Amino acid sequence: QVQLVESGGGLVQAGGSLRLSCAASGRTFSNYAMAWFRQAPGKEREFVAGISWIGTSTYYADSVKGRFTISRDNAKNMVYLQMDSLKPEDPAIYYCAATRALRRRGANEYDYWGQGTQLTVSS
Repeated sequence: QVQLVESGGGLVQAGGSLRLSCAASGRTFSNYAMAWFRQAPGKEREFVAGISWIGTSTYYADSVKGRFTISRDNAKNMVYLQMDSLKPEDPAIYYCAATRALRRRGANEYDYWGQGTQLTVSS
């Protein structure tokens, strides 16, 4: 089992920045590729960004490429999502997720999930 706990969500103005954090515990963190997903009301959960086991490879949804940056610190069992140039379409609940496989973008391909953290963007 891997337990994931997100934090860092909140209210930010459009154009602003925010960093989300995800703390992992349980099995060996470096054995898992990590990702951030988001889900807005009435919409399906969508892939945002992913990172490989030791952080050498990152991949993004087109909607956030160039604005969001995913990173991880395996020594601290943490994964982060730096969100810059936030837009009115970015608000959602953001979830951290873990999988053993690499470069997966489907929510059903992830085995472990956090409870989510809310991002609100004011225009």
